[in-house]
Amino acid sequence: MEKLYYVYILASRSRNLYTGVTNSVRRRIVQHRFKLKPGFTSKYNIFRLVYFEMFGDIRMAIAREKEIKAWRREKKVWLIKKHNPTWADLAADWFAKSSSPRATPAPPQSVKATAKATADPSPPSKIRPGSG
Repeated sequence: MEKLYYVYILASRSRNLYTGVTNSVRRRIVQHRFKLKPGFTSKYNIFRLVYFEMFGDIRMAIAREKEIKAWRREKKVWLIKKHNPTWADLAADWFAKSSSPRATPAPPQSVKATAKATADPSPPSKIRPGSG
């Protein structure tokens, strides 16, 4: 079985954003959602999964994370809106109402079917000639 790596974007209710990379999106979302690790996401209540990509190679996942982190906010928002226009929490149904940090939710099966993630092209730019 091929190991998968995830680049993900989380958002708070006020739409503060956090981009990360992990080899277990399930575990990482639990850590963010239940504030199991101190840091930016727990301080600002950032735990809603609004976007993710899957990779079979950790180097590609890390490169993509760095690429997205280098983007301006407006480009990250464009990426989220392109795939998730309502900013729905993609992990909301992974957790039962009585969830606890010990719960082990799993991504929906349809996620595994999309494992051949490729980087999205950048949105058109007014600055770069020929890009849009």
